[in-house]
Amino acid sequence: MSGPLQRFDLLATRTEATPQRTALRSAETGESYTYRQLDEAVTETARALNARDSDQSGPTRLGIALSPSPEFVVGFYATVRLGWEVVPLNTALATGSLSTQIDRVEPDICLCERETEQLAADVIDTETTPLFSVDEPTVEGTAPLFSESEPFDPAPPSFEDTCLILFTSGTTGDPKAVQLTGGNLTSSAFASALRLGVNPDDRWLCCLPMYHMGGLAPAIRSVLYGTELLVQQEFDASQTAQVLESDGVTGVSLVPTQLTRLLDEGIDPDRLRTILLGGAPAPGRLLDRAREAGLPVYPTYGLTETASQATTALPAETAEFPDTVGQPLLGTTVRIVEDGQLLDPGERGEIVVDGPTVSPGYLDASNTADAFSEWGLHTGDIGYRDEDGRLWVLGRRDETIITGGELVSPTDVAESLQEAPGVTDAAVLGLDDPEWGQRVGAVVAVAQEAFDAAAIREQAIEYCRANLAGYKRPKTIAVTTEIPRTHSGTVDRDRVRKLLESRGRGVSGTDFS
Repeated sequence: MSGPLQRFDLLATRTEATPQRTALRSAETGESYTYRQLDEAVTETARALNARDSDQSGPTRLGIALSPSPEFVVGFYATVRLGWEVVPLNTALATGSLSTQIDRVEPDICLCERETEQLAADVIDTETTPLFSVDEPTVEGTAPLFSESEPFDPAPPSFEDTCLILFTSGTTGDPKAVQLTGGNLTSSAFASALRLGVNPDDRWLCCLPMYHMGGLAPAIRSVLYGTELLVQQEFDASQTAQVLESDGVTGVSLVPTQLTRLLDEGIDPDRLRTILLGGAPAPGRLLDRAREAGLPVYPTYGLTETASQATTALPAETAEFPDTVGQPLLGTTVRIVEDGQLLDPGERGEIVVDGPTVSPGYLDASNTADAFSEWGLHTGDIGYRDEDGRLWVLGRRDETIITGGELVSPTDVAESLQEAPGVTDAAVLGLDDPEWGQRVGAVVAVAQEAFDAAAIREQAIEYCRANLAGYKRPKTIAVTTEIPRTHSGTVDRDRVRKLLESRGRGVSGTDFS
């Protein structure tokens, strides 16, 4: 490397600067790496992958089916060092959905571990796409990754090259495959540092899936900053609370449901100074609870397409400006656009984001053409800004309910329902209605396992009568103990709709059909 950050190999640059610092540690096993050791492991893995690449005539695309772990981080940086494209695979998907995603990205090689080996073998045609395991293989068609291999010449991508392909959450319709460059990822990490701050002894806990941007971003930020990343294979309220309290964690990325469960555990971490909260809207009541508990919550609005954060609110802002997700990060421009026109502060329209963190486009060129304009990336989210650029997100454009000619924001109704007695969470969507075009449907969650659904429903109805305009009131309500959400924290609208179809009842007490 002829100079710092000449190409997207952040780890090589970091290792030259602070080889002795702790880089990475497993929350489960305690296994740790200094930056020098991590760099050596990445070189070894890159050498093994290079030897396993049967066709080296062009760029290689590697599918990674690994759980959040040091091995995932090593695999990611090894792939980058080779100049390949990384495709983290969502191992929580049903085999049919995962097969569809694999068919769309067409990886040249796939990497798995003992826990994911069978799933990977079930969905990958190993005759055309070799499957290698970082562990000793046990499934037919899978080969060991590590064997005798020759040295290789590192060829990390330029900052303009695609190095990462991630799928969006896909709460409705097919998830889109997003291309992200080294420049996108580095710009995001720099801007995040300027908003959140960085200390040399920071230790960030990753307990989100690394096949989503929210889980992978800390692995990029920590290497750029020279701080420590603590990786937990999966979130568990009790175990995560223990890690936060006993392992000196200073920062963690969470979605609202995770924060709720941690508050229920009664955590009191000594060193925690940053909770980056994203993935879904944060209810005001949740932020109030966190504030009362002394937890430093930074609500954030971001997308896969923006390489994580686009806007982030400081903890003090959440009290003074309820429900805001803050101002844009440095370099990011957020506009509100409707019918090709820029809107003034306070006016509601589509959120459009531009800047160095924004993806150059989707793997499917037609998706790219539909999503970008002269203003930048059209997010499909509806919101507004104030005079100082603070952003409020009201929901998805395609989620807006039109009932009897009136527009209803599902987010507004859900946030109101979350304040109803006994309700811990809520999700709202539009249902077809022969008279009104659409009617408002709501699923409300309650904490107790055994509950009187009819009584809870009546309480919710009475609350809505007192607090919501008539056209905003849910006409169909279902009661459950947990709102269906994706791993990134967003409401799973398809599952919510099925819940309404199976358990929903009209406010008059008649069965929903």
